[in-house]
Amino acid sequence: MIHRALVVGLGSIGLRHLRLLREALPEVEILVLRHRGCDEPFPDADRCTTSLEEACAFEPEVAIIASPAPFHIETASKLAERGTHLLIEKPLATSSSGVEAFLDTCAKNNVLVQVGYNLRLIETLKQFRHELMSGRIGKVQSVRCEIGQYLPDWRPTKDYRETVSAQRRLGGGVLLELSHELDMLRWVFGDVEWVSSWNGKLSSLEIDVEDCAYVTVGFSSGVVGNLSMDFLRHDAIRCCTAIGETGTLRWNALAGKVSLFTPEANKWEILFQRMPDRDSSYREQIKIFLEAASTGQVHPDVATGEDGLAALRLIVAARKSAEDRGQVTSVSKEMKE
Repeated sequence: MIHRALVVGLGSIGLRHLRLLREALPEVEILVLRHRGCDEPFPDADRCTTSLEEACAFEPEVAIIASPAPFHIETASKLAERGTHLLIEKPLATSSSGVEAFLDTCAKNNVLVQVGYNLRLIETLKQFRHELMSGRIGKVQSVRCEIGQYLPDWRPTKDYRETVSAQRRLGGGVLLELSHELDMLRWVFGDVEWVSSWNGKLSSLEIDVEDCAYVTVGFSSGVVGNLSMDFLRHDAIRCCTAIGETGTLRWNALAGKVSLFTPEANKWEILFQRMPDRDSSYREQIKIFLEAASTGQVHPDVATGEDGLAALRLIVAARKSAEDRGQVTSVSKEMKE
């Protein structure tokens, strides 16, 4: 039974988590921890604090950490020492430094860690992965993915320059902010052995982080994939195309479609179509997290702490490759920043 829950951080994603957590746990006492003070009313929370010590003393059984990424590990470590199960927003941190020690602390205290890569819970992506694993297009030979949207359009009611996405000190930039795609590539196509990347700023946006990344990845299967990530596109896109021996399979997240092209049909055919509401994958993520916290059984589709660390290692490799002018960089357990 869960009696006390904590939400850390009340930006746009934190408020969404708080609302959905209250929906899932209508009778549970919920405390929020935020650094900006507790003057505002939060209808979905019972209490508010600005003190991490007070939040730990509250002894929550579960916590959702949705503060800026540079502060995730410090907060999560304190809670893990108390035995609190953790759902941590992506990315797990801004670097891989200290993450292994944090995960060791969680293991010693039997603490569940789930990372907020909720893209895995979108029905169209699950279907895309199922079709590939079932051999629909034979052996996959090449992968091409794109994710892009003009940064000022992300949150039209806010000044984009003040958002986490735009600020290096808060963990912004496409590699961290759009790391859903890096986790997706691993989940769908398997482990990555090497990376070659160019990351940088091409726009006139008033940000101090990279607004583009062009990443080539080599999977352990031998397949090579290309990923384009940006804050530039006015025509928003999120898609992935797998080219196989017997056809091509495409996932279009924004259109809610999985489509197949075969030489026999000589045209694209829709295999699966579903347009979820914006809350559906977040709601499912919280449901799975709470069930796992209660039963100790980890759902096979969710991202674990180890998956979060693997995504960070890809980011480390992409950064190093870009510094080395696109030289191939190995991704390994031993890799340090």
